[in-house]
Amino acid sequence: MTENTAPAKPSVLFVCVHNAGRSQMAAGFLTALGAGNVEVRSAGSEPADQINPTAVEAMLELGIDIRTETPKVLTPDAVKASDVVITMGCGDVCPIFPGKRYEDWKLDDPAGQGIEAVRPIRDDIQARILNLLDELGVTPAPLTPAA
Repeated sequence: MTENTAPAKPSVLFVCVHNAGRSQMAAGFLTALGAGNVEVRSAGSEPADQINPTAVEAMLELGIDIRTETPKVLTPDAVKASDVVITMGCGDVCPIFPGKRYEDWKLDDPAGQGIEAVRPIRDDIQARILNLLDELGVTPAPLTPAA
């Protein structure tokens, strides 16, 4: 009997207050670019009722569809189950566990912003995700932008 020696895939949790814009875009990018090689989670300390429609529109421009996602509540279990926890303005309400890798990405909040203001936020998130994939040793998959 042979032992499965494949390394476990890394897991990343994105957290922002409402889990409606920044964290959903980051999760969408990591899901698409990670091509199944990274376990992706997102949550919010005070989840909104729905995803920011402008964030959805901005992601669709790059061929990433996050329309079916829903804001989820942040739980200690989600943090415990993740190797990397990336916060985006959730402040002191994010639970911290020893031994986890934490990053805080300072990003403008897309809430209430038009598409022209959301595109640079989206592009900043994409660049950070590509850097994260490199740090995790995962080769990014190509994106196929919408026609």
